[in-house]
Amino acid sequence: MTVRFDRRRFLMTAAAAATTAAGGTGWRSAVLEAAEKLAEGAPHAEKLGWRLGCQAYTFNRFTFYEAVQKNAAVGLKVIEAYPGQRLSENGPEGSFGLEMSPQVRKQVLGYLADHDIQLVNFGVVGLPNNEAGSRAVFEFAKDMGIETIVSEPGFDALDLIEELAEEYEIDVALHNHPRPSRYWDPQTVLEATRDRSPRLGACADTGHWMRSDIKPVEAVRQLEGRIISFHFKDLNRSGGGAHDVPWGTGQADVPAILRECHRQGFQGVFAVEYEHNWLESLPEIAESVKFFDKVAADILAD
Repeated sequence: MTVRFDRRRFLMTAAAAATTAAGGTGWRSAVLEAAEKLAEGAPHAEKLGWRLGCQAYTFNRFTFYEAVQKNAAVGLKVIEAYPGQRLSENGPEGSFGLEMSPQVRKQVLGYLADHDIQLVNFGVVGLPNNEAGSRAVFEFAKDMGIETIVSEPGFDALDLIEELAEEYEIDVALHNHPRPSRYWDPQTVLEATRDRSPRLGACADTGHWMRSDIKPVEAVRQLEGRIISFHFKDLNRSGGGAHDVPWGTGQADVPAILRECHRQGFQGVFAVEYEHNWLESLPEIAESVKFFDKVAADILAD
């Protein structure tokens, strides 16, 4: 399925609204109001138990509040935050992360609620082999209602992390950056989580697998039963130098991945992490959302 948008018209609208503030609770900039019609979420995917939302890193050239607005603009109801994104353009709140004061944390949760968006994941964030350091991350996650912490911890930290995950009832998903990062090979994730709590598993990054010359559908099969969440991508090709493209137009074979997820009975979060065309990616993300939901509808119809 290919969905086309009038990109020129969208960008003209964006330019005309460039001076509009993106900040206050309950308000959206004019450009995002204009973009709101681009997609209406993934209702068919929700019937499969799949929750689609953006990784805020997709919008790392923007503020967290703008990322929330853009997430809402394509009809998505969940979001994954990352540490260090500034909250607003000119406000005093600082950046998203553990250092946020109780007042700012309450403000962030209120802003999310105003946009009918749930903060479900947080990462990629460090989890050291140090109880005080890792416990601080879990305390933050608990305070913010986060379900899954996405991390790439050292192997020596896994015993501690497993204990904390059970104590706080918060999942930890091991993320794969490209080779030679710690968890680039799915087999490493399997070995790291073998005989451990089901709260430890994989954050399956399909694009980084492709950059490591791993076929995503094969990795998903290999990790059956251990995938907690996805950083979902479709790339123009495998190997180094590849870049994101609208889902269904690249080489990831998105329908095969999703059908394999359905076969496994996977239910969880798919985070859109679109790392290309950074300033103007929203129409391509909307196209990806529509394709994702079309595949879900096809699966439901089978």
